[in-house]
Amino acid sequence: MPSNSNAATLDQAAPATGRVKRLRLPAKLRNLELALLIVACAINAVAVVLVQLGALGHVDLTLLYLGVGLSVLVFGMHIALRYVAPQADPFLLPIATVLNGIGIAEIYRIDIHFQDFGWDSAGVRQIVWSAIAIICALAVIIVLRNHRMLQRYTYIFGFAALVLLLLPMLPGIGREISGARVWIGIGPFSFQPGEIAKLCLAVFFAGYLVQHRDSLSMVGKKFLGIRFPRARDLGPILIVWLMSMAVIVFQRDLGTGLLIFGLFLVMLYVATARISWVLLGLLLIVGGAVVASQVLVYVHDRFENWLNPFAQKVYDADGGSFQLVQGLFGLAHGGLIGTGLGQGQPWVTPVSQSDYIIASIGEELGLAGLFAIFALYLLFVARGLRIGFAGQDDFGKLLAVGLSFTVALQCFIVIGGVTRVIPLTGLTTPFLAAGGSSLVANWIIVALLLRLSDTVRNQPRLVVS
Repeated sequence: MPSNSNAATLDQAAPATGRVKRLRLPAKLRNLELALLIVACAINAVAVVLVQLGALGHVDLTLLYLGVGLSVLVFGMHIALRYVAPQADPFLLPIATVLNGIGIAEIYRIDIHFQDFGWDSAGVRQIVWSAIAIICALAVIIVLRNHRMLQRYTYIFGFAALVLLLLPMLPGIGREISGARVWIGIGPFSFQPGEIAKLCLAVFFAGYLVQHRDSLSMVGKKFLGIRFPRARDLGPILIVWLMSMAVIVFQRDLGTGLLIFGLFLVMLYVATARISWVLLGLLLIVGGAVVASQVLVYVHDRFENWLNPFAQKVYDADGGSFQLVQGLFGLAHGGLIGTGLGQGQPWVTPVSQSDYIIASIGEELGLAGLFAIFALYLLFVARGLRIGFAGQDDFGKLLAVGLSFTVALQCFIVIGGVTRVIPLTGLTTPFLAAGGSSLVANWIIVALLLRLSDTVRNQPRLVVS
């Protein structure tokens, strides 16, 4: 086979001599990724230019220069993949890049209205955090050469997740923002440790379920044709449910609580293939939601805002449905094709740069633009699930499914809350919303999925003659 200067290598043992023969195959996956990255960076640059022309009437090159620096980091990660993960999935990195860039453009558009520039600008801070997140993802790709190494530290990751979830409750460093105590702060620096905790929990759940899958899936009594687990096997799901409820009660973070329990429930179902776990999990979710809505004031208010957002009393109340209604009006104002970047009024909705970034983008890009973004998320999750189901080791399968479902569930919780499908919870939209801790966590998810996909493609295949 002819050699190629831009090629990936495979080793094949020659049975007659015992020598290793090196075959060079064209790096088609990386070349496809390169082409998609060029398109993604071009879309991001055009989005920023359109924002400036629509809101300012002229082009300011300052933010474009920062965007070029970010693109250099992305292409640096692409080059690293050619050496350390040449068989990695070619779609994940471009999708994350374009979503990150569109989010920066919309955040910058809102900064222009408030006349925030320099470090006071959320858009500039988002670029800096994006650079930090990409560097973290690059470090994961380089350091972690085999995802199975993570399985050795299953319980360490579980302990780390517990510590990260408890950090905001510590006096001195815990910070309460918008009623939720999910932040830690040291001087001017603040971070949301729960974003990293969800990654640690995904690794812990994958390792734990691989070890205890047999006892969770093979034993139990049948009822109405469905095999239910024994009472002694309910411990794990009850512990995770109690952990989720503790996050909701003590940290007032409904979104993270739902995310933790939903992640465990899906991974448990994938590991055991028993629908009874799903039924039990849904029963616990519904029961917890009913009790929380009656006992916890802020959860009750979320449900009230969801059920009666246009009631004048609810709309005018402190912490009422004003934000939800303004977001719905913004989406309606955008219509099918949107007002155009830089032409809408997304700042009318509170926290339009973070929690309500979807409403801001929907106003300026319209339903068509939102559907394009949803399609990118769908493709990202589908590639992640494909990586999981193509793997041969159980730990890798569960980890890939867990990481992919984390992005999917987060999108559903956030977008469902903004569009009034479910009550608002307070999570951030992956890659789009302003927030450094969320960006770092989601870029690490990209890195882990890239490593998993490379391992899956390079694993030995069983050949039956």
